[in-house]
Amino acid sequence: MIKLIMTDMDGTLLDENGKLPDEFDEVMEMIKERKILFAPASGRQYYALLSQFEKYKDEFIFFAENGTYVAHREIELFSSVMPNATVKNLLRIAKTIPQSYPVVCGKKGAYVTADYEPFMAELEKYYTKFQIVKDFSQIQDEVIKVSFCDFSEQGSEFNTYPHFSEYREQLQIAVSSDLWVDVMNYGINKGIAIQQVQKMLGISPKECAAFGDYLNDLEMMSSVYYSFAMDNAHPQIKEVANFAAKSNRDHGVMLGIKELLEKGI
Repeated sequence: MIKLIMTDMDGTLLDENGKLPDEFDEVMEMIKERKILFAPASGRQYYALLSQFEKYKDEFIFFAENGTYVAHREIELFSSVMPNATVKNLLRIAKTIPQSYPVVCGKKGAYVTADYEPFMAELEKYYTKFQIVKDFSQIQDEVIKVSFCDFSEQGSEFNTYPHFSEYREQLQIAVSSDLWVDVMNYGINKGIAIQQVQKMLGISPKECAAFGDYLNDLEMMSSVYYSFAMDNAHPQIKEVANFAAKSNRDHGVMLGIKELLEKGI
């Protein structure tokens, strides 16, 4: 029987307008009755997830910042803090990438130096707690991730990502969307975070389901048995997932959960 359901947010749980499905509360009540835990697993900031799911802040497990920070009932369960030297090196590289804007993600909030209007509009979709600083050296926080928002014509996978190709054996580099690349400590991702929580709760991969659509969901797919690729998912996600779900536009996560419940899984 499934005890934990995880889902990515953008392109997965949320529709094309960034909205939750109309039946979300109804489905959450259904899984709560069966004592199944629900967990948003996103590249989004922890505070952004809390804001989105304020009604459920004491119920959900939040896998934030691509698994670098996990919390339940506002208590940290797991985090991965990056060494200062690594952060400085990433910011040095950032200066060489055209049309790519770095976001330093800490436990207390996020930090940026640019106030380019399109970038700020994109930032506010995923970060509710952030500061504009004159220099990143001013930050007094534990850094868990450095993200890059790419506004080039090539997109993040072909403009920002190649600048970090030589660091793939030293850092975890995830293409989260056409606009975003996330860089974390090596070996840290949604999948590793899920495995940590599985150990804490005594839950096996066969007792877990997960829904995803993009490359930062790859490891999550392999950490559960009931892994669902959205119909709109990246081809690599469809290759590794064990099951298929309808698109986010068609509320595939809700349909997938209800199907699992109907089957008594």
